Amino acid sequence: MLSRIGIHDSVGAVFPPDVLRTELDDLDLEVSVVSTGAVDGCDALVTFDYEAAFLAADLGWIHSIQSGVDRFPFDELRDAGVRLTNSTGIHGDAVGETVAGYMLQFARGLHRYRSNQERRAWSRGEWDDAFTLDGETVCVVGLGTLGRGVARRADALGTDVVGVKRTPTPVDHVRTVHPSTELQEAVSAAKFVVVAVPLTDETEGLVGEAELAAMRDDAVLVNVARGPVVDESALVDALEAGELAGAALDVFETEPLPEDSPLWGMENVVVTPHVAAMTDDYYERIAALVRENARRFETGESLANQVV
Repeated sequence: MLSRIGIHDSVGAVFPPDVLRTELDDLDLEVSVVSTGAVDGCDALVTFDYEAAFLAADLGWIHSIQSGVDRFPFDELRDAGVRLTNSTGIHGDAVGETVAGYMLQFARGLHRYRSNQERRAWSRGEWDDAFTLDGETVCVVGLGTLGRGVARRADALGTDVVGVKRTPTPVDHVRTVHPSTELQEAVSAAKFVVVAVPLTDETEGLVGEAELAAMRDDAVLVNVARGPVVDESALVDALEAGELAGAALDVFETEPLPEDSPLWGMENVVVTPHVAAMTDDYYERIAALVRENARRFETGESLANQVV
């Protein structure tokens, strides 16, 4: 039975913990904001981070406010009888709009004009720098919640959307779905390649030197997955060699992105600090998941988005 849910203060990386606590006031149990040292006494925990101390706290359930749970030790949680749920399914619209913004920046040169503004430089660039998205090909690698959110918005912008997923079944707003074995073929014709897969043993390093070499020289890589899905060193090399037109990156192998990373100084790279899914109602979406799973936990049902 649940009597106390803790909201770990690490959720402050995304929203103030107190707004989630207030949103869950309707639950007939105690909900409080806790630090790592105060997790004992909680039956369940809502968190952004993972700490080893969580395993010693006799928790029955941990909920990650992110979709990605690669930081959590599945085997140890399973052995300890701790159920783990994530927040997959709530980020498609926000991430889709972020990717649409990236693509529009590159098409219309908005990122360059913003940089020029800081330098007080009145420069239109070359006559053929700007283009329209209409008719361009977008390849979405990974057609889960994030990828489908991207595909829907890319389709609305008039692009020709193709995709890659393990089982190449039809997906709305995607003209052709390739199996994972055809990744290089799928990316080879695309102006934009959008990576939206979860980080797993199979997807780590999925986009490496060979995949980058298969892309067009005027292509733009967009990564809203996880940093290690793309070989960052190979990407830097491809950008420095002019083998890609640019990149829009929300995730990195090391976060925050180190100050000495060459990506910071590249005018054809847009760097954002892992914010593609952020939205002002994020905490409400998390609350809805926690509320439903609190009900399921009490009734003995399987939990929504259960990973372990």
